[in-house]
Amino acid sequence: MAGRAVLLIPHRSENPDEAALPADYRQILAIARAADGPVQVRTVGEELGLEVAVRGKLEPLRTKMTKRADRGWLHKRPDGRFTARR
Repeated sequence: MAGRAVLLIPHRSENPDEAALPADYRQILAIARAADGPVQVRTVGEELGLEVAVRGKLEPLRTKMTKRADRGWLHKRPDGRFTARR
Protein backbone atom coordinates (compact mmCIF):
# COMPACT_ATOMS: atom_id res chain seq x y z
CA MET A 1 0.00 0.00 0.00
CA ALA A 2 2.41 2.64 -1.23
CA GLY A 3 4.98 2.20 1.55
CA ARG A 4 2.43 2.21 4.39
CA ALA A 5 1.87 -0.67 6.76
CA VAL A 6 -1.50 -2.37 6.48
CA LEU A 7 -3.09 -3.94 9.53
CA LEU A 8 -4.73 -7.14 8.28
CA ILE A 9 -6.21 -7.93 11.68
CA PRO A 10 -7.85 -4.82 13.13
CA HIS A 11 -8.16 -4.36 16.86
CA ARG A 12 -11.54 -5.43 18.19
CA SER A 13 -13.76 -2.51 19.15
CA GLU A 14 -17.04 -2.06 21.00
CA ASN A 15 -18.96 -3.01 17.84
CA PRO A 16 -16.72 -5.60 16.20
CA ASP A 17 -17.08 -5.94 12.45
CA GLU A 18 -15.97 -9.45 11.53
CA ALA A 19 -16.30 -8.58 7.85
CA ALA A 20 -13.13 -6.53 8.26
CA LEU A 21 -11.17 -9.75 8.91
CA PRO A 22 -9.67 -11.86 6.13
CA ALA A 23 -11.65 -15.03 5.32
CA ASP A 24 -9.23 -17.45 6.99
CA TYR A 25 -9.39 -15.44 10.23
CA ARG A 26 -13.19 -15.42 10.14
CA GLN A 27 -13.07 -19.20 9.73
CA ILE A 28 -10.83 -19.57 12.80
CA LEU A 29 -13.18 -17.38 14.81
CA ALA A 30 -16.20 -19.44 13.72
CA ILE A 31 -14.50 -22.67 14.81
CA ALA A 32 -13.64 -21.20 18.22
CA ARG A 33 -17.22 -19.98 18.68
CA ALA A 34 -18.75 -23.32 17.69
CA ALA A 35 -16.67 -25.23 20.24
CA ASP A 36 -18.22 -26.17 23.56
CA GLY A 37 -15.22 -24.77 25.43
CA PRO A 38 -11.62 -23.70 24.92
CA VAL A 39 -9.99 -25.10 21.78
CA GLN A 40 -6.47 -26.23 21.10
CA VAL A 41 -4.61 -25.16 17.99
CA ARG A 42 -4.57 -28.82 16.92
CA THR A 43 -8.39 -28.97 17.02
CA VAL A 44 -8.71 -25.85 14.88
CA GLY A 45 -6.13 -27.28 12.48
CA GLU A 46 -8.14 -30.48 12.13
CA GLU A 47 -11.27 -28.46 11.33
CA LEU A 48 -9.34 -26.51 8.69
CA GLY A 49 -7.98 -29.70 7.14
CA LEU A 50 -4.32 -29.13 8.03
CA GLU A 51 -1.79 -31.93 8.57
CA VAL A 52 -1.89 -31.86 12.36
CA ALA A 53 0.63 -34.70 12.73
CA VAL A 54 3.34 -32.33 11.45
CA ARG A 55 4.11 -29.73 14.11
CA GLY A 56 5.47 -27.29 11.54
CA LYS A 57 2.05 -27.12 9.89
CA LEU A 58 0.43 -25.92 13.13
CA GLU A 59 2.90 -23.16 14.00
CA PRO A 60 1.60 -20.67 11.39
CA LEU A 61 -1.93 -21.33 12.69
CA ARG A 62 -0.76 -20.80 16.29
CA THR A 63 0.73 -17.47 15.19
CA LYS A 64 -2.54 -16.41 13.55
CA MET A 65 -4.53 -17.31 16.65
CA THR A 66 -2.08 -15.52 18.95
CA LYS A 67 -2.28 -12.37 16.80
CA ARG A 68 -6.07 -12.51 17.05
CA ALA A 69 -5.78 -12.86 20.81
CA ASP A 70 -3.39 -9.88 20.95
CA ARG A 71 -5.93 -7.78 19.07
CA GLY A 72 -8.88 -8.87 21.22
CA TRP A 73 -10.73 -11.25 18.90
CA LEU A 74 -9.79 -14.37 20.86
CA HIS A 75 -8.74 -14.98 24.45
CA LYS A 76 -5.61 -17.05 25.02
CA ARG A 77 -5.76 -19.00 28.26
CA PRO A 78 -2.68 -19.75 30.38
CA ASP A 79 -2.86 -23.41 29.29
CA GLY A 80 -2.42 -22.36 25.62
CA ARG A 81 -6.01 -22.98 24.55
CA PHE A 82 -8.20 -20.30 22.98
CA THR A 83 -11.77 -19.11 23.48
CA ALA A 84 -13.83 -16.69 21.41
CA ARG A 85 -14.69 -13.35 22.93
CA ARG A 86 -18.42 -12.74 22.94
